[in-house]
Amino acid sequence: MKIAITGATGFVGNAVLRRLLRRGHEVRALVRDPNQGGRLRDLGAVECVAGSLDDQDAVRALVAGTDAVIHLVGIIVEKGPQTFQRVHVEGTERLVAAARAAGVPRFVHMSALGARPDAGATSYHRTKAAGEDAVRGAGLSHVILRPALIAGAGNVPLEMMVRLIRFAPAVPVVGDGRYLLQPVWIEDVAEAFAVAVERADLAGTFEIAGPEQLSWDRMLDELETALSVRRMRVHVPLPMVRLGALAGQFAPELAPITPEQLQMLLEGNFTSANAIATTFGITPRSFAEVARDICAPYAPAPPVQPR
Repeated sequence: MKIAITGATGFVGNAVLRRLLRRGHEVRALVRDPNQGGRLRDLGAVECVAGSLDDQDAVRALVAGTDAVIHLVGIIVEKGPQTFQRVHVEGTERLVAAARAAGVPRFVHMSALGARPDAGATSYHRTKAAGEDAVRGAGLSHVILRPALIAGAGNVPLEMMVRLIRFAPAVPVVGDGRYLLQPVWIEDVAEAFAVAVERADLAGTFEIAGPEQLSWDRMLDELETALSVRRMRVHVPLPMVRLGALAGQFAPELAPITPEQLQMLLEGNFTSANAIATTFGITPRSFAEVARDICAPYAPAPPVQPR
């Protein structure tokens, strides 16, 4: 198949791109940075289209003559003109319209676990839900995937946790640390996207997550085990965290967390409708295994066994 992909240079996109190439697909990627385009072409059968989702001509060139579109572009924090509305909603609407006009038969979209239009939801989750609506309303054969926290080397929050465990005498934890997450391995997510694009019988919205629901404290336990260390933990009261998050609105580069990120953390990120095994046939990897991979460059080497 010839597959158009957005977000190919990102954390998820790079894994999905490599998975598609290994399965023999041709890939056309939308890239904003020409230097990144050169790096992608080195991987194999990758054609690059320079531009962004704001560039209608580039979007049309991206989807022309393709068998499927995989849309992965998303942001976690708004910065300048890159707002949730502009990226998650308007960018998706533009891409869906171009795919429909070009007669692309398949559209696979990455949303997020927790996406919903509720007034009390974060603007991240509301705009993710609006992006889903744009896909559903286009009349295309589609699959929408809602991954939980995606775990693997390159995940910024997890790498920050690893740095704290390695270098800090004590690790700060927001509140009681009992909020639940269901981290899913990046390669399992990439496999789910490949299956979604290849199986024409699949249609609809699916939540995908790892095999276990873990508290933040339990995830720290697994990372410490992988690093062969133990650290004292300081549970920071929520009022103090909220105050710091609010102050960060005026100096975002200094804030470790935004008010919306805090809300999403406390809501948790888990599902009872995990489709990764039942629908996609994937046996998800445990977070303990993923933690060992993430920490492998820093963990002590095992002792050499005598001959």
